[in-house]
Amino acid sequence: MSSSLARCWLFAASFLAFQAAPALAQQGLSLPDAQRIALARSNQLTAQDAAAAAVQEMAAAAGRLPDPVLKLGVENVPINGPDRLSLSRDFMTMRRVGVMQELPRAEKRQLRVERLQRDAQRVQAERALVVTNIQRDTAIAWIERYYTQAILDLLRQQVQETELQVQGAEVTYRTGKGSQADIFGARAAVANLQDKVQQAERQSRSAALMLGRWIGPDGATRPLAGAVPWKETTQAHLLNIDQLKRLPQLGVLAAQVEAAEIEVRQAQANTRSDWTVEAMVSQRGSAYSDMVSIGVSIPLQLDRANRQDREVAAKVASLAEARARFEDALAAHDAEVRVLTNDWEAGKGRVARLTADLLPAARQRAEAAATSYRTGQGDLAALLSARREEIDARMQVLSLEMETARLWAQLNYLTADGGTATGSKEQP
Repeated sequence: MSSSLARCWLFAASFLAFQAAPALAQQGLSLPDAQRIALARSNQLTAQDAAAAAVQEMAAAAGRLPDPVLKLGVENVPINGPDRLSLSRDFMTMRRVGVMQELPRAEKRQLRVERLQRDAQRVQAERALVVTNIQRDTAIAWIERYYTQAILDLLRQQVQETELQVQGAEVTYRTGKGSQADIFGARAAVANLQDKVQQAERQSRSAALMLGRWIGPDGATRPLAGAVPWKETTQAHLLNIDQLKRLPQLGVLAAQVEAAEIEVRQAQANTRSDWTVEAMVSQRGSAYSDMVSIGVSIPLQLDRANRQDREVAAKVASLAEARARFEDALAAHDAEVRVLTNDWEAGKGRVARLTADLLPAARQRAEAAATSYRTGQGDLAALLSARREEIDARMQVLSLEMETARLWAQLNYLTADGGTATGSKEQP
């Protein structure tokens, strides 16, 4: 093979290898599809739905009166003498049957219903939190797989470029224009890149396994479709304190605060005793009259200062604790959202600058090296070095995009209202 023919063949192979971009937008699993699958197969949501049903059933029963108590008994049965164990001959012996009914105040019954309603609100908030976490974690797993695959494809492309460099070094060495050191250096670069490819393959497999945790192993092997709308506006507008209070994490704490308020009212209501009424019919022997008894039981709160009042004080302290936890969580989430928003905005700016400055410069350098090589004014090593640097620049931008896309997912799925990524067809 002549030197000029070898140069043309190597240039054509290099050009075709560089132009073979990875197919990142195949028809397959989109981000919204992955989130829908994750929600549909979530056992966490099944558990939350069961908990909600349980609370609803308990709330329906909480406002009812307690079950009446049926009372049966025999009183004053002789155990010795001529009437021993007789139920009819002694005038004091009575067979009795009665009903006792506890009558808790209507206010207390209503407070029990309201307390369980707050539990229902808490369960709903916990369910919304589960939905939010599933959407966010599925999105992050999808993003990880998307970008690790893209980085892997670029690394494989870089291996091809470096292998071509090895071939070029061997050709120039045989023609007496190169040295063995160039061959050994190129081979070492290939070995180093192959190690990076193995690392990237491990990361890609790990990303697929993590995605499989949410959508199942079979779904995680599907090719990905679309891209990540990481530039789109997120739910970062929730910086408003009133809107932050509607976050699912804070919704759980808010329901706990409301439940503590109800418990204070319940403790206050317990300072007023409930009544228990009882009616009883007592039957004696045929020679004696039957009797009817009616009674009312009222607990005597003789030590209210050390019992009921202390219970009220304890519930007031619990309410203060719940409110303090809510305020602390509100401040923490406010700061977290602000930091995430700042990092996301900075990431978008960095990607824009690198895309506008670094990538064009690297591409122009590679084109200039290709022109010099075609005209015989440059060598193959310079061309492949420029191609490799262009790929490195693209990998740098992809890595930064992945980091920024993670931040986008964390911001976009602050609440279940984030839904699914509607802009998945947008290319980054």
